[in-house]
Amino acid sequence: MEAKGLKSLRVRLASPEQILSWSFGEVTKPETINYRRLRPEKDGLFCEAVFGPTRDWQCYCGKYKNIRYRGIVCDKCGVEVTRSSVRRERMGHITLAAPVAHVWYARRVPSYMGLLLDVSRRDLDRVLYFAQYVVTYVDEDAREKAITRLEEDDENVEDDEK
Repeated sequence: MEAKGLKSLRVRLASPEQILSWSFGEVTKPETINYRRLRPEKDGLFCEAVFGPTRDWQCYCGKYKNIRYRGIVCDKCGVEVTRSSVRRERMGHITLAAPVAHVWYARRVPSYMGLLLDVSRRDLDRVLYFAQYVVTYVDEDAREKAITRLEEDDENVEDDEK
C-alpha cells in the first residue's frame, strides 16, 4: 500500500463479532512454552494450532514435514502446514467471564469512555473497579409504587412518634 494512491483513511473500533472473525482460535492457557522441549504449549499464548507453525512447512508433531503438504491441517496436532511467518499475521482470542474496559480508553486524559458516556473520569474509574454502578434502565411503574410505599411508611412512622 502506497501513501501516494491514498485519498482517505477510515479508522473505527472493531465489534466483538468482527474480532472473532479475525481469530484463528482461542487461547485457553496462560503458558507460553514448554521449558523442557522449548516448544509452544498447546492452547497457550504461543500455540501453533492457533498462530501457525514455528518451522516452515512442518506441523507440531512432525507428521507432515515438507512443502508438498502445504495447506493440510494435521489430524494429530491440528497445525496447518504452511510457512512460519504466518505467526506474525494471525490473531487468537481469549474469552473473558465478564466484559472489561481497555485501559487506553478508560485511563487516557481526556478519557474517551468518559467523554462518550458524559461521566467524569473519577466516576468512570469507580464504576470500572466496582465501587459504584450505573443505572441503565428504570421501570417507572415500579418506581412510582416504591415511592408511594415509602411515603406511606414515612407517614406511619411520624404518626407513631406523636
